[in-house]
Amino acid sequence: MTTTAPDDKVTTSERPLVVIAGRPNVGKSTLVNRIVGRRAAVVEERPGVTRDRKELEAEWCGHRFTVVDTGGWLSSNDPLDAQVTAQAERAIADAAVVLLVVDVTVGVIDEDLAVARVLKRSGRPVRVVVNKVDSSQREADAWDAMGLGLGPPWPVSALHGRGTGDLLDDVVSLLPTHGVSVAAGRPAASPEGTVIGEHGAESAGPEMDGVAPDQGAGGQVPRVALVGRPNVGKSTLFNRLVGDERSITHDAPGTTRDAVDTVVETPEGTVCFIDTAGMRRKSRTERGTEYFSVLRALDALDRADIALLIIDATAGVTHQDQRLAERVGAAGCPTVVVLNKWELIPTEDRKGILVDIGDRLAFLGEAPVLKVSALSGLGVHQILPAVAAAETAYHSRIPTGELNRALKSIQMAHPPVGAKIQYAVQGANDPPTFTLFTNGRLQPTYLRYVERGLRERFELGPTPIKLRVRAKGANGSGGRRR
Repeated sequence: MTTTAPDDKVTTSERPLVVIAGRPNVGKSTLVNRIVGRRAAVVEERPGVTRDRKELEAEWCGHRFTVVDTGGWLSSNDPLDAQVTAQAERAIADAAVVLLVVDVTVGVIDEDLAVARVLKRSGRPVRVVVNKVDSSQREADAWDAMGLGLGPPWPVSALHGRGTGDLLDDVVSLLPTHGVSVAAGRPAASPEGTVIGEHGAESAGPEMDGVAPDQGAGGQVPRVALVGRPNVGKSTLFNRLVGDERSITHDAPGTTRDAVDTVVETPEGTVCFIDTAGMRRKSRTERGTEYFSVLRALDALDRADIALLIIDATAGVTHQDQRLAERVGAAGCPTVVVLNKWELIPTEDRKGILVDIGDRLAFLGEAPVLKVSALSGLGVHQILPAVAAAETAYHSRIPTGELNRALKSIQMAHPPVGAKIQYAVQGANDPPTFTLFTNGRLQPTYLRYVERGLRERFELGPTPIKLRVRAKGANGSGGRRR
């Protein structure tokens, strides 16, 4: 698999990478948000919030590039800290320009010097960004960063936008020329002053990350969100699917804190996989980082075309899994249930677990249940075909003639009581939506029978289906989604 990102003119793989690096809590994510012109990265006033590297589209003065937010660099024996640092090093290896961020209020410390030594060895162009220079009185302090040996510092305030325009002018002058290409009408980032969103208004919440917002449903690159409780193996499976150590994995729950989008070329076509933070019930969700991580996960789910609901097979379907499955169903996208850690289940217990899943998740309808091991790769090959089938069904459009012949056959096999479907049309897809014109009210049980018949005849698989009833002389029974 090769990692790419769709775009109308230049793909992310072709765009130069501008990597934001530095020790924890110096304002790297705030600078990223300033550069991309929206609040795309989770920001909190404590170290270690960012862990995975996050790639986002950016533009400045006609130059389009990808800005990469990285976790804080730490010299530590802790395995999780080591993975965060390794992710940053991987990003630097591919960078066209690296921005080393330091905090003027703290000054240059040993951790900054350690990062600077790594960047010198990398051979990449580096600019030292001295952040939190909120006034001219602080500018003299910024020159302490000359001790890093990476050239003159750029004093900025990522929070207020002070100096970021001049910094970006210098950054784009270092980029290769193939990063220049601007689609007509696309808004530019606004580093100075107010943060400007996609439509010129101040950004008030999570935005679409990593991939152009016009991708997704309607024949474009499908978005596949991996959702589930904390520590069920989402990031391990995500890395397995994208073919790269793209997300940090650890035994501790809550390792992933932001939604990470990665577009890959697969045998089934181009797919955008979205790794999300684990979601707990609201009463146990802590304010701060976890709260915003859950918001990002819900946002990723709402903009997904398909959801992979990851369940820890060793724990079975918990009450929280059921609640999350209900939330997935409410999002209106097809669902594929993935039973992870299947290799740990004794053979004699497997049948009982599958029966329990069928009972507890019956409201997901025809959602397939795949038995996999993200760690070893067992069964993972089933996921892409299931995603492709769900995507095809989600965009299905059935000719009116075929639809009405199928409904006639369905009614002949089991005639309704007190009413009849006279004809029907498909009013929309994404998901398939059918309007049934009847001469009376249909019972909910009969509507479920009709839905099942349509699903089987047109191989709609796990995709949701909406049935809207227009009863002559009545108000109708509204729409149903499954």
